[in-house]
Amino acid sequence: MFRTSTRKNLLTDFIIPALLLVLCFNCNNIPQDKTDYSAISLPHGFKIDTYAENVVGARSMVLSPNGILYVGTRDAGKVYAILDTNHDYKADEIITIASGLDMPNGVAYKDGALYVAEINRIIKFDNIDSNLNHPPKPVIVYNNYPTEHAHGWKFIRLSPDGKLYIPVGAPCNICMPDNRHGCITRMNTDGSEYEVFATGVRNSVGFDWDPITKELWFTDNGRDMLGDDLPPDELNHAPQQGMNFGFPYVYGDNIPNPEFADQDKNLDISKFTKPAQDLGPHVASLGMRFYTGNMFPPEYKNQIFIAEHGSWNRSKKIGYRLTLVKLDSTRKPISYQPFAYGWLKGEQTTGRPVDIQIMPDGSILVSDDYANMIYRISYSK
Repeated sequence: MFRTSTRKNLLTDFIIPALLLVLCFNCNNIPQDKTDYSAISLPHGFKIDTYAENVVGARSMVLSPNGILYVGTRDAGKVYAILDTNHDYKADEIITIASGLDMPNGVAYKDGALYVAEINRIIKFDNIDSNLNHPPKPVIVYNNYPTEHAHGWKFIRLSPDGKLYIPVGAPCNICMPDNRHGCITRMNTDGSEYEVFATGVRNSVGFDWDPITKELWFTDNGRDMLGDDLPPDELNHAPQQGMNFGFPYVYGDNIPNPEFADQDKNLDISKFTKPAQDLGPHVASLGMRFYTGNMFPPEYKNQIFIAEHGSWNRSKKIGYRLTLVKLDSTRKPISYQPFAYGWLKGEQTTGRPVDIQIMPDGSILVSDDYANMIYRISYSK
């Protein structure tokens, strides 16, 4: 019989190492650590790191004046509050403030209230910053949106004049939507004065207002089933109410959709507003922001960052990156180029950017519902 010391030596010297060897037999197949950003390419001087992890399904973001980051989700049905209590730009606590919601993708914040966009309604949580652990019951702001889930998850933002803007996607790949779909709507924060702002929009899940002109710009996802390279996604400019962006009749540079070619002959397609900038085909352009911070070099000021979620239906994947659209002094696009990329290696995906949030110090946050992460991109000389 072994003595006690001999048993300990046998356990520590042979049995435990052998078990570890068995467990790590396939260590080469373990996914890359989420915090290893060596594969992400950025322009010189920029850095990406982790703001928050284990944020399951992280999508749209909004920051309260108190520095609390609210994050919506789609399939997870949850809304989170993320706290950076020591102000080091790394999350210290993640609180689930709502669950069991119907695709609560969009979030907005005004006067102490968090607005959340579900499939068919807008709700709000009053005085939320002070009640994170015991959130109040949601108040229904508006509950008359369509109930279809196809392209039914909604983005939501507050315009410079204080109205809520909410897009309603077409419930199909390519079809003639009724007048409740395929548009961008707006209303007061109490749900009154609902109206349609723009039509002919297939599926927008991101928009922002030019800080110089105060005019609306938005991304729009192009249709599927025209091959790998058609149609482009779109970056659109809507300086006034009542503009029609062509869906379902045309795509891109007012090119007729084949399903509506006969009807197009009787239409004046010149009345449709063309994209301000064609984006990549099937890149799934979602969140976009004008960069209003002061951390990045001056050439980035008031330019457009876009989160491209990535294709699902191309023979070779595309997107899975942040891109940058630069505007000239007349606010016309002059370039469209990758800014942060590397979440796609060959056909292997490690992340899918969704939304962008400008932080008070001028850094930007990027949500990722595939890796369940929120990244922070900063710059230093």
